[in-house]
Amino acid sequence: MDTLINVRIENDRMITDSRNVADVFSKRHDHVIRDIENLKKDAPNFGEMFFEGTMPDSYGRDKKVYFMNRDGFTLLAMGFTGKDAMQWKLKYIEAFNRLAEAWNSPDAVIARGYELSQKKLAEATKLLTAKEEEIAEMKPKVSYYDIILNCKDLMSVTQIAKDYGKSAIWLNEFLCKRKIQYKQGKNWFLYQKYADKGYAQSKTQMFPGSDGEMHAKVHTYWTQDGRMFIYDLLKREGILPIVERDED
Repeated sequence: MDTLINVRIENDRMITDSRNVADVFSKRHDHVIRDIENLKKDAPNFGEMFFEGTMPDSYGRDKKVYFMNRDGFTLLAMGFTGKDAMQWKLKYIEAFNRLAEAWNSPDAVIARGYELSQKKLAEATKLLTAKEEEIAEMKPKVSYYDIILNCKDLMSVTQIAKDYGKSAIWLNEFLCKRKIQYKQGKNWFLYQKYADKGYAQSKTQMFPGSDGEMHAKVHTYWTQDGRMFIYDLLKREGILPIVERDED
């Protein structure tokens, strides 16, 4: 007869369910559900004792049930009467007590503690692995940032292009296509949108011409802020400086 009683542990809670109670006490399941729901208005801690859910019926269809802990069963069973009702109440209480004794035994407590520690260790390992991968991914970027932060000099487009194994012509065309700069004569200038960002500075070089006169030539140099701006532009298009590329 004890095999009819289904008291078990789910999600670290000792429970039985309304369908099992209906079967054991020979009641209609919908009547048991009705009796449970009638307790809502009188039991302020109803939600701590009863948990609504579903279970498959004999046809595999999910049907509404209530799961309940020991206090919930005790409250519900108070209203059950009949010749065998007291016998089944005592058997349920005995089943809950046996389960609680086993659950709280030293071996069970140690086993749960070990299982919890293993779970936390697995979570911590997963988090650490993800963090290490994130650091590994960021490491080259930080390295290139360090290069820029440690340099205060103005740089020519040729010098910056060498960071990527490219030519000045390639980098100038890249910036031109993206409306960062435009060419006037032989010189490159930033569009107004970027001209006041501190990305570049112009230097004028004087040199003697074949006519015996001194002539001026303007050169555009990039600041380290400008170098970082170019880095971010290229990075968004998947173009990395040589120091950030994976070594085969």
